[in-house]
Parts: sequence; structure tokens; C-alpha cells
Amino acid sequence: MNAPLNTPLPAASSQVPDSARRQPLPGAEFLRNLARALVPPALGLLLFIGLWALVAARSEGLPGPVSTWHSALELFADPFYDNGPNDMGIGWNILHSLGRVGLGFGMAALVGIPLGFAIGRFAFLAGMLSPIISLLRPVSPLAWLPIGLLVFEAAGPASIWVIFISSIWPIILNTAAGVASVPQDYINVARVLKLSEFKVLTRILFPAVLPHLMTGIRLAIGVAWLVIVAAEMLTGGTGLGFWVWDEWNNLNVEHILIAIIIVGLVGLALEQGLLWLAKRFDYSN
Repeated sequence: MNAPLNTPLPAASSQVPDSARRQPLPGAEFLRNLARALVPPALGLLLFIGLWALVAARSEGLPGPVSTWHSALELFADPFYDNGPNDMGIGWNILHSLGRVGLGFGMAALVGIPLGFAIGRFAFLAGMLSPIISLLRPVSPLAWLPIGLLVFEAAGPASIWVIFISSIWPIILNTAAGVASVPQDYINVARVLKLSEFKVLTRILFPAVLPHLMTGIRLAIGVAWLVIVAAEMLTGGTGLGFWVWDEWNNLNVEHILIAIIIVGLVGLALEQGLLWLAKRFDYSN
């Protein structure tokens, strides 16, 4: 039966579907993520600079952010000048400190990583070395400096020695803890398959221990960078620590503040580099 002729036809819907109406504009999600990543740190830095300016305004001897910024521009205008061993640009002092940290930390890694694997792998060795590590680990890093000066009879090697003895403990302890945390079933399977100790180390232990090892390395490089400034203050010569002490003797507080910021930025760069390296060699996923 046909429909009546006067029945109205349904009108075409002019409403836009919710899915199309709610679709974000191109790039909007990227901008929101960028704002979430940048706004909190920017607010924190502004708060820090504001507090610094407030304290400097109420203190006669503390420079403010503006004067420190102008001094930094002058300082980095020629960072690599060289007028002798006691008058070098800030760039050379940074490189000398990084060189000492690299040598001391590198030797600590070469000794600490194999020793940590051995301690975690063999209970007898762990029981033998545990009292020695427990005795030496709490010693203040600068307490080792006179021993280094006595043995090496030079400031440079003594500073490297202090870095080595201070940064080796996090590497040993975290590596040993990582080896000890490997499930015993993995080792039992390796014994059943009659794998050599080298294959057990490279195929089973190393991938499982790597997160613990990277944590120890991050802690060790942080300790090394902290120690080098104090060691160079006492030994003299070149480096950020000596430069800070020399600027204090010259009553140049602006340069001391600049050095503090440089130490923090370099430490942050080292930390972020190691974090990237840890993610690059993460076998957990």
C-alpha cells in the first residue's frame, strides 16, 4: 500500500557527527605535550631566579641574576685563552676537570665492574671482601687526598686517585646486587647445558645485570663530579675547583656563581647522557 502523498519526507541531517566535531586540529596534541613538558620547568626556573634576585637585593655582597648574566657573557666571550698555568679561560678549566673525572671514573669502572661480577657470582669472594668494602666505603672522599699526595707526589694524580676511590663503590655494590638478583634457575639451566663461564657471563648475567650496572655508573659519575671540585680546591693547578678558589681569593663572587651553574649543567648533561645510554641498552623490553 502506497504512503499518503502529503507525508513529509525526512529532512537531511545537518548535524556534524561527534567524532568529526571532536577531532583535534593538526599539531594541537603536539603543542599540548610540548607545553606540559616545558611549562613546569620554566616556572621552576623563574621561581628560582626570582628568589635569587630577592635575596641579592637584600644582601650587599651577593650579585643578582642580571649582573651575573653580564659577567657570564664576558667570561664566555673568550673561554680558551691561555696566559699561563694560573690564568686560563673557563673552557680549559672545564676540560681539565672533565679529563680528571674521565680518567678516575674510567679506572673505577675497569676495576669495579669485573670485581662486582665476581663478588655477586662467588659467595666465598663476597664474604672475604665484604668487611673491606664496608670499612672503606663510608670514608670521606677528601680523606683519601693526603694518601694520594703522599704516594703519587703530584696534585693531578692525587685528584684522579680520589675520584677513583670515591666512585668505585657504587659500581661494585650495584653490579654485585644485580648478579645476586639473577634467578638461580637461569644458572641451573646453564649448568645443565654445560655452558662455559664466559657464556654464562655474556649470555645470562650481563643482560640481566645491565640495569643495576647502569644505576651504579650513574651514581659513580655523580660522585666523581662532586668530588673533583673539592679536590681541585685543595690541590690547586687547573680545573673548576681551583678556578672557584682563585676567584674567591679575588673576591669575584659573580664568577663563583657562574662556576656553580656550570658544575650543575655539566652534571646534568652527564646524567642525561647516561640515562640515554641506559635506555639504549635496556634488554628488559
